[in-house]
Amino acid sequence: MNQSTNEVQGIRRIIAASSVGTLIEWYDFYIFGSLAPVLASQFFPKTNPTAALLSTLATFAAGFIVRPFGALVFGRLGDLIGRKYTFLLTLIIMGSSTFAIGLVPGYATIGFAAPIIVLVLRLLQGLALGGEYGGAATYVAEHAPPKRRGFFTSWIQTTATLGLFLSLGIILITRHSLDEDRLKSIAKFNDWGWRIPFLVSVFLVIVSVYIRLKMKESPLYAKLKTEGKTSVNPLKESFTHRSNLKMVLLALFGATMGQGVVWYTGQFYAQSFIENICKVDFEQSRTILIWAILFATPFFVVFGNWSDKIGRKWIMMLGMLLAILTYRPLFGKLFSIADEKNKTEISSKEEIKTTITPINTENSLRTISTKRLFEDGLLVTETKTDTIYASAEKTTLKPDIKLSKLLSKNSYWMMVGIVFIMIIYVTMVYGPIAAFLVEMFPTKIRYTSMSLPYHIGNGIFGGLTPFIALLLTTIYTGDKLVGLYYPMIVAGVCLLIGLLYLRNKIDPDVND
Repeated sequence: MNQSTNEVQGIRRIIAASSVGTLIEWYDFYIFGSLAPVLASQFFPKTNPTAALLSTLATFAAGFIVRPFGALVFGRLGDLIGRKYTFLLTLIIMGSSTFAIGLVPGYATIGFAAPIIVLVLRLLQGLALGGEYGGAATYVAEHAPPKRRGFFTSWIQTTATLGLFLSLGIILITRHSLDEDRLKSIAKFNDWGWRIPFLVSVFLVIVSVYIRLKMKESPLYAKLKTEGKTSVNPLKESFTHRSNLKMVLLALFGATMGQGVVWYTGQFYAQSFIENICKVDFEQSRTILIWAILFATPFFVVFGNWSDKIGRKWIMMLGMLLAILTYRPLFGKLFSIADEKNKTEISSKEEIKTTITPINTENSLRTISTKRLFEDGLLVTETKTDTIYASAEKTTLKPDIKLSKLLSKNSYWMMVGIVFIMIIYVTMVYGPIAAFLVEMFPTKIRYTSMSLPYHIGNGIFGGLTPFIALLLTTIYTGDKLVGLYYPMIVAGVCLLIGLLYLRNKIDPDVND
């Protein structure tokens, strides 16, 4: 009884130590995406806001594209020298890169050197994350009882979503704390306050490094090392042996590819869609996601635990199927909630304000702000800014026009509910997948073998989702939901392959 209690307490400490570091890595990685509109104005020319945002999302996506290379580099190290020191190294690289992004001067100061430096740091982030997840998942799985791997590794799965939650929370706290006046606080945040969330990550990393230094090596790996059975060439054994390569490809095309697009559609593209397509207020678009994440996160553990009882396959396949069938109606509902064209305007509430700000002795900026209130409480603010040239007696031909919509209480919570449903799909595909991947591969090459399909599926297929989806909406402007075809098609292909070729239950002892 005491031995059992000690084992449970031991695995809890291991989960906590692994999760804290992984949470920080996800926070560091996702803070960039959470601040994409602000970073677009800082590191790219302001002449074309849409192009700047697409460039920022492309830089964000670059971090995903290099994740498979990080999986190869650090996966090999993890199988050669051990799990503990490898994902300790990835944590340091990630934290240093994130801190450095907070110090990079903007485009207005150093020109095109700014986006180039940020791109390099983003690539380092991607390489580090490519080595982190496989190490943490493997480490926890190799400490867990074989019949409880789904439950124990599902706690690691929560860290990706909680890292996004933490990044959104720190952004909003920073934004509110810069000045008592809301407009001044927003201006300060957009000017220099955005750097704070990047800089504070260094303190989180220091704490995590301290915790991880106290961790011991995985018992299964330590046993292999003692017996002299560790892999001499993990890359060769993982990808040139036909039987193992087959499992790597099956893991990618039958599981992680679909899981990746569901993950990024339900969270990142959902936020991007609400902010950039629905034009919902900055803070509301973030807090909608925060509430949905808070309510849905426990289901990672629910589905991870359930997978120990009924197997991993059917839970993941059902999550993909539900996403394919319901994405268009769910996103369509998000758009209709914020679409003023189908609502009745209360004309008596209309308010128009004009302000003129001098630029120099001749020219000035004119800002016209129009507010319209609709029956269901939707408040639409349209701000048009142009330049008045006094000497030439003309104004700019294409003024900068921005829309911001403030949802009523009922509409706000309806959006929270819709995003919550999409994150439930995320928990279904993501909760069981760590245990699923760990059990597919033998211990001596597990770190390398599982990391590559995971990071190709998530980093390339999944990570490109926000960029490709937004790009499609700029090309096919007549259909606001056209961006959903990408994740739906990818998930559909993965679902078909998974149904045909994946096994529902894998003997958890066979590869140990």
